Amino acid sequence: MTIIKPPRLRKGNIIGLVAPASTPSSEETIEKGAAYLEQLGYRVIFGRYIRNTHGYCAGTDEERAADFNTMVRDKHVKAIFAIRGGYGTPRILKLIDYRSLKQHPKLIVGYSDITALQLAIFRKIGLVTLSGPMTGVEMWKGMDRYTEENFWRLLTSTKKIGSLQNPVEEPLKILHHGKTRGRLLGGNFSLLACLIGTPFLPELRKSILILEDVEEAPHRIDRMLAQLFNAGILHQLAGLVFGKFTDCNPSDPKELHLTIDQVLEEYSAKTNCPVITNFQYGHVRRKLTIPIGLQVTLNTKQNHITVMESAVV
Repeated sequence: MTIIKPPRLRKGNIIGLVAPASTPSSEETIEKGAAYLEQLGYRVIFGRYIRNTHGYCAGTDEERAADFNTMVRDKHVKAIFAIRGGYGTPRILKLIDYRSLKQHPKLIVGYSDITALQLAIFRKIGLVTLSGPMTGVEMWKGMDRYTEENFWRLLTSTKKIGSLQNPVEEPLKILHHGKTRGRLLGGNFSLLACLIGTPFLPELRKSILILEDVEEAPHRIDRMLAQLFNAGILHQLAGLVFGKFTDCNPSDPKELHLTIDQVLEEYSAKTNCPVITNFQYGHVRRKLTIPIGLQVTLNTKQNHITVMESAVV
């Protein structure tokens, strides 16, 4: 597969804001998220249907896909940012204009439910995307410095990204020692799991797989890891990185249960590759931005991931 990198973002560029999953939580998050980008010197346009609702989705599948495809086909739009995640992105994967995106690659930014779209894009055309902050979640209320610096560095610089390091107060935990290299793939675990067996999941063999989730009880994470194990995927990985599993607590703490840490440790023991946990990525305020599709190295003795190239050109 030929890997495609999008052009770097420059001041004055137009950023298109879309809602491929759920409706933005309020008008305030829409407007303040856009204002944040404009204050930095970018121009912003909105998808036509971002305020629509269809149950828990921001409009019908056709409307949400149309907004995304409109931004893809607009030669003046240099980046497409998701306003929020939520639910519904897997429903539009067959409606995306991958051919136009391959002809006119641009930055695609989001995380959580947007994982499905990012993995599908990589599978279909090999375009590197960025799993990072969204305008209606982090940007509208102001990002902390750690998140902000890591985010904009990846979008605007053509220099080698280098080390992705946790904050000093959030040390990594090593579950399997070792040194490895592979393509960084993954994102939200629930969304990756729902792509298994579909034409939208990239080849995970020899990849470094990164996983995070939110508000999923340990037994649900257990079930998804069992799926990876039974499908033979865990044995094929070059490395495994667990991000933050936020509010992933037992449904009823009074009942017999395993903790999320116990679940992760038990499945780590079933792998043959280096494994780390507590990586600063996921549904947390302070987060690293992850370049989906780039080659990285993982050395447990160095306690960080090193990205050996830039995310943009």
